Amino acid sequence: MKNHLNQWLSLTGIELTPLQMALSILAIIVVISLIIHLFIHKVLIKLIAKFAMDSRRNWRVLIDGRFLSRLALTAQGLIFNFQAALWLNHDSIFYPFIQNITILWSVVLFSMTLFSLVDALAYFTRKNKRTSKLPIQGLLQAVKLFISIVAIIVVVAVIINRSPMLIISGLGAMTAVLLLVFKDPIMGFMAGIQLSVNDMLRIGDWLEMPSYGADGDVIEIGLTTVKVQNWDKTITTIPTYALISDSFKNWQGMSESGGRRIKRSLFIDVNSIKFLEKDLVEQLNSASLLAHYLPEKTSEVDTFNKENNINMEIKVNGKRLTNIGTFRAYLLNYLKNHPGIHKDMTIIVRQMEASNNGVPIQMYAFTNTTEWVAYEQIQSDIFDHIYAIVDAFELRVHQSPGSADFQILGQNIRG
Repeated sequence: MKNHLNQWLSLTGIELTPLQMALSILAIIVVISLIIHLFIHKVLIKLIAKFAMDSRRNWRVLIDGRFLSRLALTAQGLIFNFQAALWLNHDSIFYPFIQNITILWSVVLFSMTLFSLVDALAYFTRKNKRTSKLPIQGLLQAVKLFISIVAIIVVVAVIINRSPMLIISGLGAMTAVLLLVFKDPIMGFMAGIQLSVNDMLRIGDWLEMPSYGADGDVIEIGLTTVKVQNWDKTITTIPTYALISDSFKNWQGMSESGGRRIKRSLFIDVNSIKFLEKDLVEQLNSASLLAHYLPEKTSEVDTFNKENNINMEIKVNGKRLTNIGTFRAYLLNYLKNHPGIHKDMTIIVRQMEASNNGVPIQMYAFTNTTEWVAYEQIQSDIFDHIYAIVDAFELRVHQSPGSADFQILGQNIRG
């Protein structure tokens, strides 16, 4: 091509030195490249962008992510290199410089193009219902890291004018150093694979990890870190590999089950526990939740005592109903009939081992909602009612004496 240009200039009577010829050719290459640049960015990309905006598919993310512009710039670098090889002599002082610059340009822009493609893939996975909660972010970050390493190797090879394979073979001797430098990304990458394959954690899951002070929703699962937004709106960052090496609690199973557990105890003063007397039985018979329990149990106890000719005048003989046992039966029926309790899940009211705090009566049930505010409201309503009616069974809730109790005691002593 250069020879044709020389012949044309000779016919016009123009004679140029080799340097002037090289500069002229370089100017022609730049002009052609500018024309190509204007056509691609002002016409072609705008037409494609308009089509993407009008399309029902989410191709817009490729435009917003500058995928097309970066791809075009990569192609322009290759075109510039091709023109230099076509127009310039290979022994020209400009040719090696242009070749290296265009190769470096193309490698860097192509890497950025792949980054845009990875970002678009991340966007599509977030929008897809099947993959929106999968820990794919870490894998995509690993892909970006791999692209960056390859690009750096090629750039260094071009700068020092050596084969990329020579640099890669040289990295083998630095394996120990590389493993130390990239320890966290490597461990995070392997942890991300295990989390994804075993479906251990997803974005949006409620994670609790006391060793790291994490208790909230997972908002990001990256290559090296997992971000958790705690309920107080603070952000806790956990190393990804820690989720494999340490233990954590994932509450997602509770959220998907449709019920949230209530497990609380009421401590009864031992001194208030006694057998049911007739007067108390008559009072409790009017309770709708004991309408079936008391007559059945009373009949059962009376039948047993009569069949065995038990002398009921002695307190320790025979079977008798207790106020704490009747109270447990009431609580069980109360939970079973409560509109906020999940009827298809476990409902238990049990007596635990006594301690210095009294006799624990534990209520174990599940609400029919997992929403935090509604759950706390249901739980509070239940225990509001329980504390209010416990004295109807002539029971007392155990409570450590406070300053007011001591003041009353002192007044009684002085009085």
